[in-house]
Amino acid sequence: MADGTYDFDVLVIGSGPGGYVAAIRAAQLGLKTGCVESRETLGGTCLNVGCIPSKAMLHASEFYDHAANGAMAKLGVKIDKMSLDLDTMHGQRKDAVKQLTGGIEFLFKKNKVEWLKGRAAFTSADTVQVGDRSVRAKNIVIATGSSVTPLPGVEVDNAKQIIVDSTGALELAKVPGHLVVIGGGVIGLELGSVWRRLGAKVTVVEFLDQILPGFDGEVRKESNKIMKKQGLEFKLSTKVTGVTVKGGKATLTVEPSAGGGAETIEADTVLVSIGRKPNTDGLALDKAGLAVNPRGQIEIDHDFKTGVPGIWAIGDVVPGPMLAHKAEDEGIAVAENIAGLTGIVNHDVIPSVVYTWPEIAGVGLTEEAAKERGEIKVGKFPMMANSRAKTNHEPDGFVKVIADAKTDRVLGVWCIASVAGTMIAQACQAMEFGATSEDIAYTCHAHPTHSEAIKEAAMAVQGKPIHV
Repeated sequence: MADGTYDFDVLVIGSGPGGYVAAIRAAQLGLKTGCVESRETLGGTCLNVGCIPSKAMLHASEFYDHAANGAMAKLGVKIDKMSLDLDTMHGQRKDAVKQLTGGIEFLFKKNKVEWLKGRAAFTSADTVQVGDRSVRAKNIVIATGSSVTPLPGVEVDNAKQIIVDSTGALELAKVPGHLVVIGGGVIGLELGSVWRRLGAKVTVVEFLDQILPGFDGEVRKESNKIMKKQGLEFKLSTKVTGVTVKGGKATLTVEPSAGGGAETIEADTVLVSIGRKPNTDGLALDKAGLAVNPRGQIEIDHDFKTGVPGIWAIGDVVPGPMLAHKAEDEGIAVAENIAGLTGIVNHDVIPSVVYTWPEIAGVGLTEEAAKERGEIKVGKFPMMANSRAKTNHEPDGFVKVIADAKTDRVLGVWCIASVAGTMIAQACQAMEFGATSEDIAYTCHAHPTHSEAIKEAAMAVQGKPIHV
């Protein structure tokens, strides 16, 4: 336990998916642990205004869309009269958040993690100031996460509900007539989908020549096609040069990314979702002897140690993908390292999921990246040939397995399917065990399931799928 000169063995700054997991794990390992959080509730961006509430809105809006667009009628489920009760939809979102954030508070009490309410600022390499309390810890874990990247010259004001960020886009009191989403990444597509399903006209403006930067090229193209069919409009290779607000409407000025003639777009609501940046402001890192890299991140070694002994960092504030599950795994690993165990995260096997309809998921290398490294074999299987997707009337998408041509080791798996986010877990597990495509192909999959498409795509690597 902490000796008299230290208040804690481990002090975690931030209670998001990385921080709260690190704190609980450290406490489980017998270390006296505290966690600093300035929000009224635990769980960070993900639980309060990110992954969790957005899924609640995506799920509810899917039901509405299936009823409104005739999908349910085609199954023989006739709805004579239907309407949108947006207040109730928001209510179930808030309820999910309340239960989960309360759940973490319960886990803190159960594991004897002390919650220090407020913001932390370093006063030395082993001491932080939280409000009027000075706290000294043997180990300090920085898990402060990230926040929305602002667009220069565009003023976000969530309260007015005209120019909003992802937090404001979850809270809109009415369905906007026209929503313009700046940024064709995961967050923009998910939140754009919610409001499109509920009746808004949605235009996505993306600076690059295709949506979903970082995803496999074929997946990006196919996703764009599917979403166009659903009514989302895309302005690709387009940059926003300004947004003005007048009389409750916003006017965007846009022009080709490469330069060219400007045009204007009028919108009821504008969602700025061009990315996220690490949160280090106000931490007084210099007083601890730390600096950030040019991207604003805190550099760490393989064990999550910073350049200052006793200070560690995890999650969105360090290099790597800004994903809740990456932060969680790092939270467990850093606590185990502090306790003298061996905590590791395999950063080559971190899945990415977009919770649109259908879902889009991937793990490992894209086909483009894999090709750069050497000779590969690729197997593909379309969801329209999958019997469960057929019975569910979900023909869109495919599964793609990328394997090393010589060793047959699986390098990447990409899928578009209604349950792609759940399916990808199998690919992660297989890759963690160093599976070959043959290993997946010869594993018995239950029938009829969407996951059989992964088996068939693996068989396609060998050149012998059954159902196409």
